Amino acid sequence: WADSLAAPQGDVILTVSGAIANTNDDGLARLDMALLDGLPQHSFATSTIWTEGVDTYEGVLLTDLLAALGATGTEVLAKALNDYEITFPVADVTSDGPLLAYRTNGNPMSVRDKGPIWMIFPYDTVEAFRTEQTYARSIWQLDRIMVTE
Repeated sequence: WADSLAAPQGDVILTVSGAIANTNDDGLARLDMALLDGLPQHSFATSTIWTEGVDTYEGVLLTDLLAALGATGTEVLAKALNDYEITFPVADVTSDGPLLAYRTNGNPMSVRDKGPIWMIFPYDTVEAFRTEQTYARSIWQLDRIMVTE
């Protein structure tokens, strides 16, 4: 990843822009499922305030994605398909979360079921994530991230 970012071969599900060093399309990192799968994968089981029961979410930690893209900014702006957006400090991105989940219980997440990507946290195991601020950051139908200075 540090040398060059391959062009996506499949449907692009996430576009990252801004203060990133590794791109594949005129200053952008356009990522398909295969490129995301090439990053370290993580999963956890948790319940959420939007779903019933406990599900297992799989994907890429935001911290790993930012590192792979050589992000140097101080803030993250995340946008959804419906233009809902949130901004938060890069300093809040930890190895505990958030997870950019694109599979639930082993299945790709459809737009109807909060996909293509849901930025989700391990609410059940980390009490600090059970806050209104974290719930507001739990953006689903995520398709764009901008890293800003």
